[in-house]
Amino acid sequence: MPERVNKAVELLDQGQPIYYTGAPDLSYEGGRAMAGTWADYINVSMEHGTFDLHALGEFMQGLVDGGPAPSGHRTPAVIVDLPVDGSSEAVVRANAWMFKQALARGVHGVLLCHAETPEAVRAFVEACRYPFHTIGVGEGLREGRRGAGGQGSAAAVWGAPVQKYLEVADVWPLNPKGELMLGLKIENKRALANAEASTKVPGIAFAEWGPGDMGMSHGYTTAHDAPYPEEMQAARVRVMAASKAAGLAFLDGVYTENVVRMIDEGVMICSSRTGEAAAKVGRAYTKRAMPV
Repeated sequence: MPERVNKAVELLDQGQPIYYTGAPDLSYEGGRAMAGTWADYINVSMEHGTFDLHALGEFMQGLVDGGPAPSGHRTPAVIVDLPVDGSSEAVVRANAWMFKQALARGVHGVLLCHAETPEAVRAFVEACRYPFHTIGVGEGLREGRRGAGGQGSAAAVWGAPVQKYLEVADVWPLNPKGELMLGLKIENKRALANAEASTKVPGIAFAEWGPGDMGMSHGYTTAHDAPYPEEMQAARVRVMAASKAAGLAFLDGVYTENVVRMIDEGVMICSSRTGEAAAKVGRAYTKRAMPV
């Protein structure tokens, strides 16, 4: 039986790399169809896709009704990226309603795009935390700002009593019992300049270097995939090093033919460009015990 609500957190806590896929159909039927996915978590991208919170809620309910996941979890984990940029504390504060609305739909994590400053990252973490969760407050964080009102709908998706949801809906690994994963896209030159400071903000679980946007930031229109120009390769190395130093899981794209090498480099969250095939190779290499 699963030990946690969030399958991705459970695996990372065991030192196992995780694998994700996208959500091609954000609807109730799409959720039912993905309940048995091979992936450990589903990334719902609203940064450039349609910003539709109702559809997100329907998708989450579809996952519940189509479940449980093959691993025994009520649903696969779901992490959403939103159309707000982490360009400054003020921008994040003004758009914090997006994080609260997504969390109320029952998602298991949020990814902050263009995380450019540690002040913006701090505001992001605080927006996703309830004020009664105090680990880290006064030690790099201020009081959480997530309010009452959305916990009932989120708890229903998680299959937990509301009080239990309130107890565990906190950021992991800062709170070892937390079930929420917060991530950073350090994906432009401004964000890269602050990579070390931003990744050290308490409450973040993972980071990535966003090669598509990082490439555009360096003047390239189509440098999303390797081999990368020298300055982009340097950016990847810097973000990976900052992530490792801060104890964060590093996210990068993998293929069947390079997944073992990428794991050996330190990639812990794998965007599988070859779908389940790369995940099968990686899971066998790390001798994963948990069912898909």
